[in-house]
Amino acid sequence: MLLGRVVGQVVACELYKGLEGVPMLIVQPLDKTLKPKGRTIVAADATRTAGEGDLISYEGGREAAMALAVTFVPVDHAIIAIVDGVDLGGAE
Repeated sequence: MLLGRVVGQVVACELYKGLEGVPMLIVQPLDKTLKPKGRTIVAADATRTAGEGDLISYEGGREAAMALAVTFVPVDHAIIAIVDGVDLGGAE
């Protein structure tokens, strides 16, 4: 499971068939302590409910495309869940 935070959105002029109505959001990847890790990415929102500031779980690669209603569309990342919180159980 990969964690990230939604920091913005992308508005596309044209969409690949199968991606109509799927929001494209800008996500900042996070480490397990919820600190930023690496550069931002664009992810298709399979939940269609994530918004700016939300903590989310996302997938990359082939699994990302499989999370959408029309599978195997050309996406590299997809938001698969909105996360309520992270509990490390006192572990660092």
